[in-house]
Amino acid sequence: MGLKGIDGFHVSVEVDVAGGLPSFTVVGLPEAEVRESRDRVKAAIRNSGFDFPVKRITVNLSPAEVKKSGSHFDLPIALGLLSASGQLGKKTVFDLEKTVFLGELSLDGAVRPAPGVLPMLVPLAALGFENALVPSANAGEAVVSGLCAFPVSSLKDAVAVLKGECPAVPARETETAAEFVSDYAGCGDFSDVKGQPFAKRALEIAAAGGHNVLLIGPPGTGKSMLARRFAGILPPMGREEALETTRIYSVSGLLKGSGLLRTRPFRDPHHTVSETALVGGGGNPRPGEVSLAHNGVLFLDELPEFSRSGLEVLREPLEDGHVTIARARERVTFPARFTLVSAMNPCPCGYLGHPDRTCRCTPLQVRQYSAKISGPLLDRIDLTVHLNPVRYKDWESARAEEPSGEIRKRVIRAREVQAARFAGGKTRLNAFMGVREIRKHCVMPEGAGEILEAAMARLGLSARSLDKILKTARTIADLGGEKNILRAHIIEAVQYRSFDRSAATERI
Repeated sequence: MGLKGIDGFHVSVEVDVAGGLPSFTVVGLPEAEVRESRDRVKAAIRNSGFDFPVKRITVNLSPAEVKKSGSHFDLPIALGLLSASGQLGKKTVFDLEKTVFLGELSLDGAVRPAPGVLPMLVPLAALGFENALVPSANAGEAVVSGLCAFPVSSLKDAVAVLKGECPAVPARETETAAEFVSDYAGCGDFSDVKGQPFAKRALEIAAAGGHNVLLIGPPGTGKSMLARRFAGILPPMGREEALETTRIYSVSGLLKGSGLLRTRPFRDPHHTVSETALVGGGGNPRPGEVSLAHNGVLFLDELPEFSRSGLEVLREPLEDGHVTIARARERVTFPARFTLVSAMNPCPCGYLGHPDRTCRCTPLQVRQYSAKISGPLLDRIDLTVHLNPVRYKDWESARAEEPSGEIRKRVIRAREVQAARFAGGKTRLNAFMGVREIRKHCVMPEGAGEILEAAMARLGLSARSLDKILKTARTIADLGGEKNILRAHIIEAVQYRSFDRSAATERI
């Protein structure tokens, strides 16, 4: 099997052992790691107690016109050599034509884990394959409907399984520990944050409906503290979401355990991140941070410090939920449906509007700072929250703040409502509704038109911004257990559009 993006495609490994001067040739557009398999396979066969044929060996990887990369071709090449040289016998337990082999070989014959096992196995059942031999370390992610995967730890074990000399035990699905993607235990609790009820409410709405959030405030107001606790109020992923996310992490080689990921990813790239690292790419395209945050959270701290071009490439995934990487010979699409949580200061020095500190920035500096975030990008942010410094009486108060667990319960209830609403369709959350779904599920109450008209005139809202307000109001209604959107929901949703360009100009 080979990989194109996060999708697997079938590769036939053909081995010919003929007379002539000893040689070992791999053809079929192999990249460097595939060509290097010659030395690994040769040593692994000898060190496993088998005879390496000293003949003219040709290995063909078909289809020949597609590049092959990855070390997972080691095991099928080695087994092909043993079969071609008669060391597997004439009859095997499994039909080799309907069996897939994946795994990197060490020099002593051990089968090492390979990235991308899950996405490579997914399409196999539809192609008529019945069995797969995979590395033991990848056994947990190799449970695919319609396919029996058998873990092997060495080349000798693989041969024994094929010959029927040892029992073949199929892999069973296990869950990867949560810390491999998002450490819920270490993300903290909302009860740790004193004050900031408006920001907590906005983050609850964002978690319930998958809405994008921008937190604005002076240093020390708790922007990063709140954002990092956002993961703690998200529900675990369902099986379909877990499969999607695990495929991405498997391709990226970031699965450090076995099984499906259940914890929603929380990605926190530094503002010096390159565009390629952010959205994906490279000579052999790999997922970037936006895809690694699929079904989870992408947190961008100090938003204006990111490069302007880097922020602009976020527009496609925020709108469409995927990223397309185009190259001369191929075009790869990675899923990227995430919730953006971002934070920024109100000005370069950070103290614009602070009740006790004086801002040292000129109006031009403030204007240039806010202009780093373009209007089209702002249009794709549903909720904007301005945080004020925490007062001393709130900081020293003994009053217990609401814990993340209680907020998560409300978020889960709201998501269950959305799951019933969008059952049978591709949409999962209110934030991802299309125009037709907005018209169907976001019917405005009487008097809402005047509210939106006034907001559009004062804040300079676009048509997309009005749709964002309706989506947010739908989520607020779901959190409140309301079947229909009320005027109060519209009014609350409008409050979160306060950083649209015209409003920012008025503040400056």
